Amino acid sequence: MAVRGTPVRLVVGLGNPGPRYSGTRHNAGFWFVERLQERMGGSWRHERRFGAELCTVEGPVGRVWLLKPQAFMNHSGQAVGELARYHKLTPGEILVAHDDLDLPPGAVRLKQGGGHGGHNGLRDVERHLGSRDYRRLRIGIGHPGHRDQVVEYVLGRPSQADREAIETAIERAVEEMPLVLEGEVQRAMNRLHVDS
Repeated sequence: MAVRGTPVRLVVGLGNPGPRYSGTRHNAGFWFVERLQERMGGSWRHERRFGAELCTVEGPVGRVWLLKPQAFMNHSGQAVGELARYHKLTPGEILVAHDDLDLPPGAVRLKQGGGHGGHNGLRDVERHLGSRDYRRLRIGIGHPGHRDQVVEYVLGRPSQADREAIETAIERAVEEMPLVLEGEVQRAMNRLHVDS
């Protein structure tokens, strides 16, 4: 498991690139890092060597990279692995934000380590890091009710009410990010989970 007390130095948002997917549920991870960038400053730039959009900001204990892989979801781990190796980051220094079918819209959870739960983006991150010990920010999007509908659902746009609930959850998570970036993940979990 990730060692508590380790500051987070890389925050990854998972999603699919391009305007066709920008408003879809599967891009909740992108929405989170975009909101975090708005709060922390910096600007996005395309980094060809990583195949990603990258933003560098100053966190409470030093430099933090925000990353949006520009490959499709099931190949998004390559950018994470390459940036982690380039900057010599351990899995415990990485937080991956992603959509989660098992949580309702408006719910958000921090998690340390664990399996991919069938999420193709997490599966690829795990493969390229060679580890499950990174932190996750699970952003609830709800479930369509039947597994045969999942692909169409995650690649669809949420209702206005669901989008507002997701955005509210993202805002709450952004509020707790200073603690996460300092390595106080358990404190952030206690605060974040009490209301959702």
